[in-house]
Amino acid sequence: MTVGQSEESDDAPRVLYDMQPLIADNRAASAGVVWRLAGSGRQLDANVLNLPAGQRIDTHTEPDLDVLVVVLAGSGTLTTTDGLLPLTPGMLVWLPHGSTRSLDAGAQGLSYLTTHRRRPGMQIRPRRPQAHRPPAPSAGSAP
Repeated sequence: MTVGQSEESDDAPRVLYDMQPLIADNRAASAGVVWRLAGSGRQLDANVLNLPAGQRIDTHTEPDLDVLVVVLAGSGTLTTTDGLLPLTPGMLVWLPHGSTRSLDAGAQGLSYLTTHRRRPGMQIRPRRPQAHRPPAPSAGSAP
């Protein structure tokens, strides 16, 4: 059985991912999402991301969710409306919902963990019946 696999149910405590190889040499990791929390019924989302040297996550605003970021390896800069925040391993950064930010990886790249409340999945729901409305009067008729 490999790390992260379990014969237990989704709600059993277990090791999910060994970040040590990524921390040791994040430049060897692929770009993008390296690991993602999975399983049904969870209340949390978490991702480990690797941003190669010189790469950028463009300016964006997260309107709904607070995000917690843990810098694992490399370095970078978080740009916010309040200025620049240098990022180094071990830093714990809070990104409140509604905040605008961008992220730039430094010369060694940047690997980090994000976690936030899970977004509800898209659901297909039946259409609500619309109330019957009389047609709107035409432009030339009296009210």
